[in-house]
Amino acid sequence: MSTTMTVDTAARQAGLMDEVPDPQVPQRARRRTYTARYKRDVLAEYEACDRAGKGALLRREGLYTSLISAWRDQRDKGAMAGLARPAGAQPAGPAEQENARLRVENERLAGELGKARAVIEVQGKLSALLDTLATNSSRNDSER
Repeated sequence: MSTTMTVDTAARQAGLMDEVPDPQVPQRARRRTYTARYKRDVLAEYEACDRAGKGALLRREGLYTSLISAWRDQRDKGAMAGLARPAGAQPAGPAEQENARLRVENERLAGELGKARAVIEVQGKLSALLDTLATNSSRNDSER
C-alpha cells in the first residue's frame, strides 16, 4: 500500500477543497461544432448589430471574434455551401452501384466455382478408387 498522498487528497482531508464541483465549469472540455446554418445566422445577426450589440451577441453565444472572422472568410470563399452538404461518402451513381453488385456476384460465383472444382476432384478420385476396386475384385473372382 502506498503512503504517498496526492495534493488533491491532502487538500480534501485538510478541508481546504470544496466537495461540490462548480456547475459553471464543465468536468471535461469538449470541442464545439457549428452547422453551416448556425454560422450563417450568427453572421447575419452579428453584421446587423452595432458595436455594443455585437459584444452582447458574442457573450450570449459564447463565441470569439476570431470565429466570426474565420466564418466570414469561409462564407466569402464559398465554403459555407460545401459545409452544408452531409458528411460521408457521396451517394453512388448507377454505374457504381452496378459495379458493386457485379463484384458481389463475381465473389459468390467464384466461391461456387471453387466448390464445384472440389466436388469434381473428389468424384474423379472416387471413380479411380472404384475402378481400382472393381479390377481387383474381378481379378480375385477369376482366381477363384
